[in-house]
Amino acid sequence: MTKKTANDNKSFKKGDFIVYPAHGVGRVTGVEKDEVAGFAIEVYVVSFEQDKMTLRVPTAKATASGMRPLSSDKIIKDALKTLKGKAKVKRTMWSRRAQEYEAKINSGDLISIAEVVRDLHRAEDQPEQSYSERQLYESALDRMVREVAAVEKIEHDAAKDMLAKNLLKKAA
Repeated sequence: MTKKTANDNKSFKKGDFIVYPAHGVGRVTGVEKDEVAGFAIEVYVVSFEQDKMTLRVPTAKATASGMRPLSSDKIIKDALKTLKGKAKVKRTMWSRRAQEYEAKINSGDLISIAEVVRDLHRAEDQPEQSYSERQLYESALDRMVREVAAVEKIEHDAAKDMLAKNLLKKAA
């Protein structure tokens, strides 16, 4: 039996947008009681529209799993500032860098995701990306666009344009 603590329950409620590290932005569609292996547990039911997926996260484990509310305006501003920075490309093997980028994307941390977008972004005059670079870039960009769109309450395309403008400013 697990002991209930004061912070165990109800930090998220139905309708809240959340960020789950491995899946990005989702919406809490409810809190249900489930029975797993004979134990009654309370779970957040989280819907990820874009992936047509539903996730059930035990309320007691939500924080430990990395589930968090949307980023604050300050974090969004810092992430946009990160996009304007100079790309930091290490001279290590691509497989090692790819693992690091993947870990940053799956961390759910918006600043880390912005670093991946910044580092893998290619301007028109730069050489073509490899398939795996493009996949990681698109994945990071999509995660960032979804969170910015949810925080700013704007359409997906408007958020994508906003990020594109910030990426172009670094070149200027």
